Amino acid sequence: MRKITVPKPPSATNNNVLKSMKGNRSKNTKPELLLRSAIYKRGFRYRLHYDIQGKPDIVFPSKRVAVFVDGCFWHRCPKCYKEPKTNTNYWRKKISRNQQRAKSVNRQLRRDDWTVMRVWEHEIIENLDRTVEKITERHGMK
Repeated sequence: MRKITVPKPPSATNNNVLKSMKGNRSKNTKPELLLRSAIYKRGFRYRLHYDIQGKPDIVFPSKRVAVFVDGCFWHRCPKCYKEPKTNTNYWRKKISRNQQRAKSVNRQLRRDDWTVMRVWEHEIIENLDRTVEKITERHGMK
């Protein structure tokens, strides 16, 4: 597995920010659990956090499909993102770094012949069935 290079993370501006960051889950989030459950109920089997570049949330190894569930805040969703009113410089750097890493991971996986799908957390919450269909139909998993 090739290493992805992204800028160094910004330092937390204070202890409250640091505490908040440590409290956020990177896997098994509520939107991810909802999506996994719905996919499983439709009879599809997958791997979790498979050992490929970027550690996708859901992987269909035989189809070489990697699915990432992107948090609307953490990846600057064009529909939902609201910039924080405090520590804006810190958050801009942090979220920009997340976006850079996602692009780099996408490029690397595609180079390795994987299909990459990214779904926003709001897509799962607003229309779970459509999100599952988008993932399964697009990859011949009907």
